[in-house]
Amino acid sequence: MKRYDSSLQADSTVARAQNSVNKLHNAVSQALSHPNEQTVEQAQNSLDHAEQSIQQVNRSLGPQGVEMAEEMLADEKSRLAKLNQQ
Repeated sequence: MKRYDSSLQADSTVARAQNSVNKLHNAVSQALSHPNEQTVEQAQNSLDHAEQSIQQVNRSLGPQGVEMAEEMLADEKSRLAKLNQQ
């Protein structure tokens, strides 16, 4: 199958979004295991970055390109919300 620049760019955009969500997962896990102002702030910053990355994918590829990343993002938002409720 032939790949064009646009598909390479799309793959790269999705990969960046998935990496952002993976980093968010790690940041939330760190904040949950060591809850302090710094780790919670890092998790929140990571959440902001992941949301921006997913918005970029959505603008580039539409909703089909972001389903999995959005599901992962929702899970991490839930985990972070639980931490903020403590």
